[in-house]
Amino acid sequence: MSTFLEKIKKLEPPKEKKFLYTLYEGFFTFLYTPDHTTQGVGVHIRDRMDLKRTMVMVVVALQLCYVFGTYNIGHQHFVALGQHTSFMAAMHLKLVYGLIKILPVFIVTHIVGLGIEFYYAGKKGHGIEEGFLVTGALIPLIMPPDIPLWILTLAVAFAVILGKEAFGGTGMNVVNIALLARAFVFFAYPGEISGDRVWVSGIEFEGTTASAELYGWAHHLFDGLFRWLNITTFGEGGGALVDGWSGATPLALAKTGWEGVTAHYSTMQMFWGSIPGSVGETCKPAIMIGALMLIATGIASWRIMLSMIMGAAFMGILFNWWGHDLQMDIPWYYHFYMGSFWFAMAFMATDPVTASNTNTGKWIYGFGIGMLGIIIRVMNAAYPEGWMLAILFLNVWAPLIDHFVVNANMNRRSKRVKVVA
Repeated sequence: MSTFLEKIKKLEPPKEKKFLYTLYEGFFTFLYTPDHTTQGVGVHIRDRMDLKRTMVMVVVALQLCYVFGTYNIGHQHFVALGQHTSFMAAMHLKLVYGLIKILPVFIVTHIVGLGIEFYYAGKKGHGIEEGFLVTGALIPLIMPPDIPLWILTLAVAFAVILGKEAFGGTGMNVVNIALLARAFVFFAYPGEISGDRVWVSGIEFEGTTASAELYGWAHHLFDGLFRWLNITTFGEGGGALVDGWSGATPLALAKTGWEGVTAHYSTMQMFWGSIPGSVGETCKPAIMIGALMLIATGIASWRIMLSMIMGAAFMGILFNWWGHDLQMDIPWYYHFYMGSFWFAMAFMATDPVTASNTNTGKWIYGFGIGMLGIIIRVMNAAYPEGWMLAILFLNVWAPLIDHFVVNANMNRRSKRVKVVA
């Protein structure tokens, strides 16, 4: 193996050939462990986990969200048509349909994001930066399944160029890049990421009427295979939706109180995730497993997660005590069943680049996100979810939080110093 690696290393282009060196270095360090890490012994011990592998572990932790989210895209589509309404019915159709929807979003996100990363890395003459491995995995999970690809392209380019490269690249960004891409869509094209119509894929609207889109090439490509296997086929597609279908998420229904939510979805549906919503946010068990993986590997901070839960619970209890309107009356613990709290807590708030780095600062940072997110969710009628804005806001304040925590520690220690004459 060492001989093989030596041969590979001989192919390394000189650094003067910037783009060739960037391409070589990026793929080599992705496939092989870098040779500059220590063996875990000696006076100065460094972690053998390099940045690329740290990022890969986060991507691995997201895989259950991808599997469930892909399947749920298909499930929600067929539920809207009144077909295969049992969650386990026609699993092959739901999975294939979900893949047809999620793969273009995933591919476009990576082509645009990695293309920009490669361009800037080549211009600087160093290896491809690893940060987009996680960003590229997160963006498809926080978008609606039918997000127009040209809008997605603009959002990814905006987030990577102005949110990261303008500040110096990976590790230098002030705010979370994936959330910045979502914020771009929310403020520039709000109709594509808000309301009841965007969370269920494959529905066409003409005025006040709605119908399912035709399956097109998927019908011709897969139905022959499904007939050969003697299982359910897509059919021609199209047709009317079931009576009373709206595509509303639990958060949208929460404006009418908790009874309005449970009239459409059970708490178990909300917990397991068979509801409309962003691709990766609905299945709480999948997210929790990913969060435990990140905590076990030391990649994400349990202090931020726990304090965020505490902040959300505190604000929810406070609103219950106030009881000014129906949404304030929703029992505080039911806020954890709705929306993207768990996904935001596990994969967004814990971003080590944009979060607070001091232990005390992490408690303040997470608690602030939990409080602010619930405030936005309950009191802003135009925006039923609050975690995107809450995290971006606290991202900006994280350096100042750490500054005050460090200064407080220095002042406390200085008072213990005894001056000897």
